[in-house]
Amino acid sequence: MTQDRFPIASDARWPEGLIIRARTPVDAEGIAALHNLPGYRFGTLRTPYHSADDIRKGIEGQHAAVTALVAVLGEQIVGDIGLTRFASRRAHAGSIGMGVHDRFTGRGIGRALLGEIVSIADNWLNLRRLELTVYTDNAPAVALYGRFGFAVEGTLQDFAFRDGAFVDAHTMARVRR
Repeated sequence: MTQDRFPIASDARWPEGLIIRARTPVDAEGIAALHNLPGYRFGTLRTPYHSADDIRKGIEGQHAAVTALVAVLGEQIVGDIGLTRFASRRAHAGSIGMGVHDRFTGRGIGRALLGEIVSIADNWLNLRRLELTVYTDNAPAVALYGRFGFAVEGTLQDFAFRDGAFVDAHTMARVRR
């Protein structure tokens, strides 16, 4: 087995059978299926009808400052997460975006993905600040981020247009001292 089949952090625990690994262009169809799920899309800034070809092009053109992982159970992609590192005077910081398959929420997949990306940020990239935005009505995600040390820094009014209405979002950050 390769190292990517085991948590990077020695104290991390993944759900039985879960594999977390770097995403590749071969994953495009599975990622497109994930991104097109109504629940997944509802919690992100994604719009409907992402094509596998668009996803594949995005993966192939991915900037070196991006670390992108997928969570796989069996042969199915059940979650993804990305970390974008900033540059110059913000080289100590990065931004996170993630989501979990509609039928697999509440099973520890989001915790496993977030744990991996936080471990990479802390122990491999030496990032001091991690940022994210989350819709204010996504209580499970806000709670998950809080368990990893993210704190609400503010609320963004009418942050995005989702399903016919404007919605607010929290900006959250985790600062490692």
